[in-house]
Amino acid sequence: MMADSTRARKKSGESRHYFVDEAGDGVIFANKGRVIIETPGCSRFFMLGLLDVPDPVGLQQSVDDLRSQLLSDPYFRDVPSMQPDERKTAVAFHAKDDLPEVRREVFSLLRGVSDLRFFAVVTDKWSVLDYVRQQNERSATYRYHPNELYDYLVRRLFKNRLHKDGGYEIVFSKRGATDRTAALRKALESARARFAQQWNIVSDAPMEVSAATPAEQAGLQAVDYFTWALQRLYEKREDRYLTYLWPTIHLVEDIDDKRKAGYGRFYTQTKPLTEAALAWRYLPGI
Repeated sequence: MMADSTRARKKSGESRHYFVDEAGDGVIFANKGRVIIETPGCSRFFMLGLLDVPDPVGLQQSVDDLRSQLLSDPYFRDVPSMQPDERKTAVAFHAKDDLPEVRREVFSLLRGVSDLRFFAVVTDKWSVLDYVRQQNERSATYRYHPNELYDYLVRRLFKNRLHKDGGYEIVFSKRGATDRTAALRKALESARARFAQQWNIVSDAPMEVSAATPAEQAGLQAVDYFTWALQRLYEKREDRYLTYLWPTIHLVEDIDDKRKAGYGRFYTQTKPLTEAALAWRYLPGI
């Protein structure tokens, strides 16, 4: 049954606000086709996260207030990342760049916002490499590009999330200088079409698709923290950050864990994602 808040949003035409960011990268090859997965600077996993934010204005205020509070604290006075000209924490929270003390404060803020909902899809790039090699065997002209993987994860992530509401405002974190808004919209439309084909539920709710920097949108700063926590588990086998945020995490799809089902493995509130759940991935030969 549709939740009361969702039914009210659809009836009133109110939009749902989604913020999207990635962790890891889609890079597989270096020059001359050399595979570089898991080499220094290249991740084994690539993941895309979506944060559903019912009150973006309220979240923006909370994030800005926290930053102002920390910047005025003498404890951080001489910290390089807290200086405006460094364009790091003083401008926007970013889990990779923030001090552990700052990170703890941001995690605490996010855990306290009860109506946030986080969803993610994770792929193992060794599995992606198998797919690429199969495509190369089928077509001599096929060439892999990281954008192909990104757009595929967009379709997977949004397939079930574009049909219940009166509208959607979807903000992607900017990636490089190229404007890919049109390509992302196409991926979203494809996701909605596939849902309609499978379930015979059609939605024509408007979608506003844009790209922004974290400094422009607190929702992007927040989703960055969620994806960073997820990445720490997959790449570093460190689950304490994700465990701390788990009350806000609704679904993580590990699409390459096909030990029991071809569509992958789903982690939910009742089946949490932990280091122990991923231990099999780090066995020799996996």
